[in-house]
Amino acid sequence: MRRIPVTESPAEEDKRSPTPETPAVKADATEEDNPGDLQADLDRFRDLALRSQADFENYKKRSAREKEEAIKYANSTLLERLIPIVDNFDLGLEAARSEGEQSPVFSGMSMVLKQLMDFLTDQGLQPIDATGQKFDPNLHEAIAHEPSEEFPEGVVIRQTRRGYRMKDRLLRPSSVVVSSGPAK
Repeated sequence: MRRIPVTESPAEEDKRSPTPETPAVKADATEEDNPGDLQADLDRFRDLALRSQADFENYKKRSAREKEEAIKYANSTLLERLIPIVDNFDLGLEAARSEGEQSPVFSGMSMVLKQLMDFLTDQGLQPIDATGQKFDPNLHEAIAHEPSEEFPEGVVIRQTRRGYRMKDRLLRPSSVVVSSGPAK
């Protein structure tokens, strides 16, 4: 099959060609094509690309850090819920001790508590021993002040509820009684 070239009508050619009323766009440089402006645009876009790249790198680092932290503290909610159970188990152990430390109930409960505490320690739970330590408001919650001949002012006399932390995060502060120094 033979193709016949399509030609435009003279009227259509007139529409495309410049007329004195519609001047043709000059091919020479305009304000936008100024080399100084082009270089400024290039510098601006290069800066924008570098900033975007840096923002993306920071985002990746922050995401990795957040993911690491989420993994590190994933068990914290579970451990927080186990702490009151450990407290009650301690109370039960104290009640069994009243029957005598040789009783089978006391021995059994002691072994179970040791296993439970070993498991919790493996999971990152650390008990806070406050008795005899200087009062630290970041780790201790003072519930009372008492005069004491044995302990200087600002030192924990006794702990009423054990505190716990998970790795470097405090889960529960220790409830303590703090010495107010010798009685006056």
